[in-house]
Amino acid sequence: MIHQLLQLKKNISFKITTMKIAASIFFLFISIVTYGQRPSAKNNGKFFEKNGNRMLYGGNGDQHFTINNLDLKEEQFHYGLGREMFPALLEPNFESVTDADARWKDDDRFLLAYKGDDTKAYSVRDLTRHEVVNDVIDGEPIFAAYCILADLGAVYKRTYSDKVFTFALSGYTYFDPKIWDGLDGFILWDRETESLWWPLIDKAVSGDLKGVRLQKLEDIYWEDTTWKVIKEKHPNAQVLISGQNFERPTGWKRYKDVSDIVKIYGGN
Repeated sequence: MIHQLLQLKKNISFKITTMKIAASIFFLFISIVTYGQRPSAKNNGKFFEKNGNRMLYGGNGDQHFTINNLDLKEEQFHYGLGREMFPALLEPNFESVTDADARWKDDDRFLLAYKGDDTKAYSVRDLTRHEVVNDVIDGEPIFAAYCILADLGAVYKRTYSDKVFTFALSGYTYFDPKIWDGLDGFILWDRETESLWWPLIDKAVSGDLKGVRLQKLEDIYWEDTTWKVIKEKHPNAQVLISGQNFERPTGWKRYKDVSDIVKIYGGN
């Protein structure tokens, strides 16, 4: 009986989380597409002071970002949904092209990564929900990311020196009229240092890793393509299963000293 109650509680929690994600995406679309408005994070009180530190709201509880060395303008931040609102996958599950074929149309868009004997396909539809998928290809840690606002997707490396990082969506977007014609692009964060990253300029913009460059996977190992191409040219690809979710971790590995990474991968 106790086991059944615990399972019921877990199922209810999963459904509530899924509903919250759907609601967040819905309101995001409403604010942009219908009204053309983007809520100002600064005007909505997402920036604040705590114990002598400049902070950025990160969600319920003590999930806020310390941004004392932020390299961006606060007034150009939008939204502030919370850093665990979108389920950036940590251990993604996949299925075969044959099993996935019934769910996709030929012109559906995918990010495709291939290296060694591995080929991984991430649909833009699923990436719109997850924003980030942390994965491994041919033994190399990577993450696939897609920003619906900027309509930009890419595949990045996650290893810096001897350290592997885990990326997720912060719940914020940022724009600069001088960058990409003022496109509004999402702000990422890594779990190991809680630094913030802005992919539109390919670098960390606050935290211990400020100035460190994002590393795109070499162009020969990934492409932006369609389901038709995947079926015809990559029939053995592993396809990200739709609708995945997970319980957000309450703790994770932290790297105390990343000065070597800043020296090697930093700079303009």
